Amino acid sequence: MQIYVPLQIIDLNADGFHPLVDININGKPFTMVIDTGASKTALDKNLFISANKKATLNASETLSTGLGTNTMKSYTTTISDFHIGDLQITDFEVAVLDLSTINIAYEQMGHQQVLGVLGGDVLMQYKAVIDYGKKTISFRV
Repeated sequence: MQIYVPLQIIDLNADGFHPLVDININGKPFTMVIDTGASKTALDKNLFISANKKATLNASETLSTGLGTNTMKSYTTTISDFHIGDLQITDFEVAVLDLSTINIAYEQMGHQQVLGVLGGDVLMQYKAVIDYGKKTISFRV
C-alpha cells in the first residue's frame, strides 16, 4: 500500500529549497525537514522537551556529525506514537540534539520553526519517494 503525504517546499533565498512535512508526535503537530543526507531522524532538543515535558532522554555515545561539528552531544528517545500523514510508526527511536542553528536560520529567512529532520532511517524503511513537482512524499507499507 502506498501512502501519500503533502509537502511544503520552502525557498532558502536563492540558496536552494527544503521539503517540509507535517508530522504528529503523541498527538501534537510539528513540522520536519526531509533530509535525505541524514542517516537518522533527529529532533531539536529544546523544542521537543518544551512540548514533551515527561520525555526521557538517554545519553548517546555517538557524536553527531554533518552539522558543522563532530563534538555535539546527542541523546536518544523513543517516540511511542509518530505519524506522517496516515503512516504510523510506533516505538520509534530518534536522535535528540541541539538543532537551534537550523531554526535561527529559518527564522532569519521568515520561515517557521521545525522540530527536526526526517532522515534516511524512515525514508529507506518505508521506501519513500519525494515528488517535488506534485509536492508529495509517498511511503510504501
